[in-house]
Amino acid sequence: MNKSINITTDTLFDLSAYLKEKRAILDDYLKKVIQELNPENELAKAIEHSLMAGGKRLRPILAMAAAQATGKDFRLALPAACSIEMIHTYSLIHDDLPAMDNDDLRRGIPTCHKAFSEATAILAGDALLTHAFTILTHNPRAMFDPCPNDEILFKLVAMISRAAGAHGMVEGQMMDMQATGFLDQHNQSKVNIDNCLAHLKKLHELKTGKMIVVSVESGALSAGADPDQIERLAKYAGKVGLAFQVADDILNVEGDPYVMGKAAGSDAMNNKMTFPALLGLEPSRTFARNLIQEALEPLNTFNEKDILPLKAIAGYIVDRKR
Repeated sequence: MNKSINITTDTLFDLSAYLKEKRAILDDYLKKVIQELNPENELAKAIEHSLMAGGKRLRPILAMAAAQATGKDFRLALPAACSIEMIHTYSLIHDDLPAMDNDDLRRGIPTCHKAFSEATAILAGDALLTHAFTILTHNPRAMFDPCPNDEILFKLVAMISRAAGAHGMVEGQMMDMQATGFLDQHNQSKVNIDNCLAHLKKLHELKTGKMIVVSVESGALSAGADPDQIERLAKYAGKVGLAFQVADDILNVEGDPYVMGKAAGSDAMNNKMTFPALLGLEPSRTFARNLIQEALEPLNTFNEKDILPLKAIAGYIVDRKR
């Protein structure tokens, strides 16, 4: 990632510094969440192992950047940001399990089930998912200041739970599992590329996209954005979410495992349906960059200074190495 990304002809935005600052703020709040648990409990240790392992923190930072895009205090998005990162971490813990992707490395360290046990990893994921909603509903003002009002907090619970559940991320994960071995089961020369691409886009709209979209929506809602602003930001997020997955597929082909902190080449090994498998690497790169250009169009009604982080993050999505 370049330290600075040129957003306009006369503006230089330091994305690296922005991401570092927001990650540090988020991590401070996540540590508070863990401190409320029994630190000697193996479950709490497993939660801390995965939740504080680092990572891009893309989803919570998008929530903060969306609040900022409305001209409001980004800290209003922190309750939703923490909740979303906890749900994201739960999904990674479960994705890594032997019954799912069977990965040994995540964020540069052993996966939760490798560091502890399969049973502990399952329960750590369960605890993160449920506790994510506790922090939105059980006296959040004791931890967050400023904090959205109760009506907004209630809406956040509904938005985030739907995006994470059977109509969102979980359904997408199920579709992804069913796509494993797809190219073994079908003669690639007879595959209908258009139908496969439509299926793949739908899969990732659910698996990855829903949580990225709700990150942006929840950040904007937390800041009191109006419906038109939320709709425009959601359009941005939908394109960014798909571009993120295309870039992820490309990294799985040619990324450096030491930089990414996880294994590469697993998609090909499992004969998964991916964008490079269907389109090829260079067309996939072009597709991702076109999505980013489309993502920026709905932002044209916002104050330019307020949306610099969102624009820079969009550029980072396709240029990242991890």
